[in-house]
Amino acid sequence: MTQTKRLLLSAAALSMIALSPLAASAQSAQSPDERADAAVKAMTQAEKLQMVFGYFSTNATWMSGGTKNFIFPKDGLADSAGYVPGIARLGIPAQWETDAGVGVATQRSPTPRLRTALPSGLATSATWNPESAFAGGAMIGNEAKLSGFNVQLAGGMDLVREPRNGRNFEYSGEDPLLAGVITGNEIKGIQSNHIVSTMKHYAFNAQETNRFTIDVKINDKAARESDLLAFQFAYEIGKPASVMCAYNRVNGAYSCENDWLLNQVLKTDWGFKGYVMSDWGATHSTVAAANAGLDQESGWAFDKSPYFAAALNEAVNNGHVSQARLDDMAKRVVWALYATGAVDDPVKGDQSATIDWAGHAKTTQTDSEESLVLLKNTGLLPLARTAKKIVVIGGHADFGVLSGGGSSQVYAVGAKRFDNEGPDGFPGPLTYYASSPLKGIQARTKANVVYNDGKDPKAAAKAAQGADVVIVFATQWTGESIDAPDLSLPDNQDALINAVAKANKKTVVVLETGGPVLMPWLANVGAVVEAWYPGTSGGEAIARVLTGEVNPSGRLPVTFPASLDQTPRPKLDGDPKLDDDAHPHSDYDIEGAAIGYKWFDKKGLKPLFPFGYGLSYSTFATSGLSASADGKGARVSVTVKNTGKTAGSTVTQVYVAPASDAGWEAPKRLGAFAKTALNAGESKTLSLSVDPRLLATYDSASKTWTVKGGDYKVMTGNSATDITATATVHIDPQTLNVQGK
Repeated sequence: MTQTKRLLLSAAALSMIALSPLAASAQSAQSPDERADAAVKAMTQAEKLQMVFGYFSTNATWMSGGTKNFIFPKDGLADSAGYVPGIARLGIPAQWETDAGVGVATQRSPTPRLRTALPSGLATSATWNPESAFAGGAMIGNEAKLSGFNVQLAGGMDLVREPRNGRNFEYSGEDPLLAGVITGNEIKGIQSNHIVSTMKHYAFNAQETNRFTIDVKINDKAARESDLLAFQFAYEIGKPASVMCAYNRVNGAYSCENDWLLNQVLKTDWGFKGYVMSDWGATHSTVAAANAGLDQESGWAFDKSPYFAAALNEAVNNGHVSQARLDDMAKRVVWALYATGAVDDPVKGDQSATIDWAGHAKTTQTDSEESLVLLKNTGLLPLARTAKKIVVIGGHADFGVLSGGGSSQVYAVGAKRFDNEGPDGFPGPLTYYASSPLKGIQARTKANVVYNDGKDPKAAAKAAQGADVVIVFATQWTGESIDAPDLSLPDNQDALINAVAKANKKTVVVLETGGPVLMPWLANVGAVVEAWYPGTSGGEAIARVLTGEVNPSGRLPVTFPASLDQTPRPKLDGDPKLDDDAHPHSDYDIEGAAIGYKWFDKKGLKPLFPFGYGLSYSTFATSGLSASADGKGARVSVTVKNTGKTAGSTVTQVYVAPASDAGWEAPKRLGAFAKTALNAGESKTLSLSVDPRLLATYDSASKTWTVKGGDYKVMTGNSATDITATATVHIDPQTLNVQGK
């Protein structure tokens, strides 16, 4: 018998086994590695190539008419992110891919899927609650699976280096620990549904201006102590089966053909076993990309060429890409499907009729309630029950709440675009969800609650006169592919707020924004609430917080600058007028790992509102702070007490600092945090662990984390600028490997 016949028989046998019920249970007893190895050995060369080439999956006329060579893939799901055919004879399912991190998105279509939307990623990070992040991930993962998708392009976490970034709302803030923990738990929640979650955008995708061409410079040490540490924490917690490489260049090489990012850091140093997929249109080569670690080209026909189709086959045949590398690419893809359970618990087509809409509405509402940050309060909130007249102004609060734009756009029942607002094309439509804060307030008060649209500041000021309280809703819409021009509220809303506040000092401002904004009217208003993009039940959440049904407990996951002059790049790098062939640069070594509050600490700057800041309707105190060495890290004990008269939740923030110079990027780092619910008068003692990497510096030459021996400060704080107690702990010198062990 020839070797060829033996291989064919082996493949046929595996095919029969894969389709047999008895063999399915036998295979599931094997490890994902063993199953993936067996599957790849049974694949033909054409089938291996099939695993590494994905299609955009929309039947919209804007795509088929405007993009060269686009053909809607057979068996793809309409108006979705992507599709990769399966191999039925080996029991390997197709990959049906959906955007994104706040829910099941739909590409622009007259008949979008109507699904539940979480608050923005930045809002979920503002909860400082890993349990909320997991619950939200589990919810949107469930809707994805019941919609027929087994790959969710969710798990966004680029750190906020640029506060104008149009996609900051999708991400998880500026600190590597907070972002990594929150995003990692969302990924874990998504994959609990036996589908693939995709950590993105890897890496340093911190602005949308010239996102396809911008080349960011950063040294290895600073990278490992900042953005890459955030991704590392999220990877360790969530175990994402896929990672999406970004559009931008890093140190000269595109992210999707960047050997340092993909082969060295992700696959070798962290031990990532899953597959790297490109962003849609982020593949630029065949040989360079494959050899640098890209495993799957996504979203054809966004790229200029089908690099991982016939060209990859030729590259393997002529030896420019090894056969072993192609086998590895295919193995990583099928490994992800086995490891998550996507093979053994497959999607069953459209089962959306079985979605628990009421339960999911409650999940997103709870997330939103926990995310709202009370920034200022002179006693106007919660709204007094004795109020007889409340005037609500602006922000379409009579209808609903704003969502962010771009590929993450989730459509919901009753969602609406208002005429002449937002662009006609991508990243629009500018969309509001039908969850009205006005109606929520009206349902919870005996006052006469009236509405003014706020389009005429003079009319709004006149309406505000004589009211017991005025609530102005201000909005800032941001979206993929565009950055905010500055940090000011658009459409003359600062003038509106000033006019209303001048007419009535009892003015509350509710902000629905994609990130930090300036507040030139701050001293003139009585209360400010940051509501972010609060999701499909956001109006109810806002009303419950304003009326006191819910005690606000959100804390800022990002610093609010007092001006752009305080940021590392007051002028945004890259000229938006440059064409696609331009090669603009941005120097992230300016701040290195000192992002956000660390930059402000290092430079001695006073922000408008600091990282970690947030008020409550109650008061909390910490006591009994102590710290001890714990393995290679530290253990912190602290007692938190609700000293007020109202039940609520507090966020315990633990910051760490070396007592002597240890080569840190900034004076202190967030070392641990916990969110704790407490009844009035109740106290709890917490025990928190500080990861040794947060006490260390990274050495690129040896690929080790080094903890300098000596005394370290351990501090509790109400924010990065409000330290409440300090303890000292002695740590012996430690050397940890690249994984922090």
